Amino acid sequence: MTIMTITIERTPRTLTVGGNAIQVEELDLRVPFARKPADLSEVGGSGSYRVFVTETREMSAIEFDAFAAQLLLSREWLSGKGGYAEDGRLCVEISAPGRPILLVDPSGSDYGRYVARIG
Repeated sequence: MTIMTITIERTPRTLTVGGNAIQVEELDLRVPFARKPADLSEVGGSGSYRVFVTETREMSAIEFDAFAAQLLLSREWLSGKGGYAEDGRLCVEISAPGRPILLVDPSGSDYGRYVARIG
């Protein structure tokens, strides 16, 4: 088995969103987001957006697989997060051992409304 390591430069930033200052990490890459993908096979999309990570959620491989299989399922921990800022998306970064990195922008909802994949 080959293990791939992805290194992404991150820059701490303060964004003003809706009159509130929030701390984010801007990723040094632009990615396409899929709108309302049902599962990981539908993640791709078009366009190219900057990514502002508002939080990182570590999962086990089993938790990740369950999440990625039902991206439209309601999840309380996504509720009210995400949105659009500058020319990028406010995202929850999701990682698990041996899995791609997912960037989820629920845009105020509680499911994976916009999802990108790295790896």
